[in-house]
Amino acid sequence: MIRRDVLLLGLSAALVASIPALALDRALTPEEQQLIANVEAHNSSIRTMVGRFLQIDTNGGRTEGTFFVERPNKIAFKYAPPSREEIVSVGRGFYVLNRREETYYAYPQDSIPLRQFLGDQINLMSANVVDVTTSDGYLTVTVIDETVAGTVQVSLIFDTATLDLVQWSLVEPSGAELTFSLYDVEKNVQIPPAFFSIPATYTAVQQ
Repeated sequence: MIRRDVLLLGLSAALVASIPALALDRALTPEEQQLIANVEAHNSSIRTMVGRFLQIDTNGGRTEGTFFVERPNKIAFKYAPPSREEIVSVGRGFYVLNRREETYYAYPQDSIPLRQFLGDQINLMSANVVDVTTSDGYLTVTVIDETVAGTVQVSLIFDTATLDLVQWSLVEPSGAELTFSLYDVEKNVQIPPAFFSIPATYTAVQQ
């Protein structure tokens, strides 16, 4: 099972800001502050990204696919066969497409905090940050956020050498966990505009 709604939760809570509910219970060290500033500046400078993703759920189920990001406000996740599903944002909302049935349904863009990550600048500390750790060459920033499905906790993991986001792990409102890893990433490459579009022949459905 692909659990496309869970992926949307992971995307939304993972990379961004919302109204604070909890807060980090300690002051960041100067080294942590500088590392986070470097991560924010580095990722804000990346205008496009393409690569592959691996999604692992609580039961060990694995799903793969490709992703495409273009700032501002465009993202697409294409699941590998046998799935025919795709998640696309074109700036007006997040759309879950079924390429087999030629249908889609939407989440409003203003209810998905991922819009903050897709903008021109990234500010991790404007989110509900509850923990920051550095270990074994990785920076982990843990946030708690309210989403369309309830409260979620997401740990974002950045490589401290490259400053790239390499993984995030999500705890759903139900307590189930999901891990989402990125690999074979290329940056600042040209992406065909059609990758961020909803075919005119597709029919909207209600969820």
